[in-house]
Amino acid sequence: MKNVFSILVTVAALIFMSASCDNGTDPVPDPFDGNVTSNISENTTWETGNVYTLGGRIAVLDGVTLTIEPGVIVKGEAGTGPNATALVVARGATLIAEGTPTQPIIFTSVADEIEPGDIASPNLDPTLNGLWGGVIVLGNAPISADAASVQIEGIPASDQNGLYGGSDASDNSGSIKYISIRHGGANIGEGNEINGLTLGGVGSGTTIENVEIVSNQDDGIEWFGGAVSVSNVVVWNTGDDAIDTDQAWSGTLNNFAIINPGDECFELDGGEGDFNEEHTITNGTILARDAEGLADLDDKGAAGTVGNSKVNMNNLYFLGIKEGQDFDDNPADLTASSMEVVLPAGTAVADFFTKGTDAFVTAVDSLSNTVGADISKLDSWSWAGVSGALNGL
Repeated sequence: MKNVFSILVTVAALIFMSASCDNGTDPVPDPFDGNVTSNISENTTWETGNVYTLGGRIAVLDGVTLTIEPGVIVKGEAGTGPNATALVVARGATLIAEGTPTQPIIFTSVADEIEPGDIASPNLDPTLNGLWGGVIVLGNAPISADAASVQIEGIPASDQNGLYGGSDASDNSGSIKYISIRHGGANIGEGNEINGLTLGGVGSGTTIENVEIVSNQDDGIEWFGGAVSVSNVVVWNTGDDAIDTDQAWSGTLNNFAIINPGDECFELDGGEGDFNEEHTITNGTILARDAEGLADLDDKGAAGTVGNSKVNMNNLYFLGIKEGQDFDDNPADLTASSMEVVLPAGTAVADFFTKGTDAFVTAVDSLSNTVGADISKLDSWSWAGVSGALNGL
């Protein structure tokens, strides 16, 4: 009898549970909330198909990995000064942001109505900038500055997650592939904006390739020391310099297109501390258009303690240049070769490439260049590519 009673109780319980399910009383999962309002203090994954919103300056903390899956959209809230939004990868943290050619990862503003699956913005013009901050990656690689580690520009001094620099040239901050960073460069103070992608003391163990910067108010990509190399880059419509190097960065920029920067196409500075290193810039196509200048290579370190910018530039193709733009450098610490330019009618190479740099440059007819970027590696996944901005390059 006891066994029969137990069976009846079990059956009754099952019937009750079934009825509860039928009545819709099962626990309902919490709805997805993509708002990110605090620093990332444990390993986290942002998943394909979702949109995440940065509510402020969000840091991935030391020892923590943030993984961003293909196709994710990350949007930054509006804000300036200490409230400027940004994603900061602190020293010792890891960012794995690996998009694909068909599913790039897009960082943009909350004003952008773009959704997962889109590449071009449906409502924002590719010249609109300063709507949020940008992406900042910091590491433990050597920098040439007044100290072994310093605070990155764009981050208030009170935030210790902004420190960068160290002694590990092969430091690994993660992997960044197929990303597009748009409409950033919020101002945090007088003359102090956030770059599209800032790389401070990032080591050579870090992978960075297939990166697009669109309409950043400040620079497109800026390196502060470190040894990381970057390949397959598009920088389009920056308000300031397209490519900016500082503090004896010693890596390579390979295969890139610059389109219409607001200031210099290249702003290349030397070390500021007790050593200087050479970096390499190769296989680039530069459409100058409204740029203030073609290149400004510092003839001394920013602190006046180290010599000229040390840079090797080769296989560069300049077009769309106009009167007043120049490649201005004392070539003592410049190694250059295989540079070509399409000149405006009635001008000479030396009108634009000054202080002896004309020796490295050959004038060519439009579209007859033999050097420059492999545009096929840049066009299918980038906004510049799908919009036609890379056509004819």
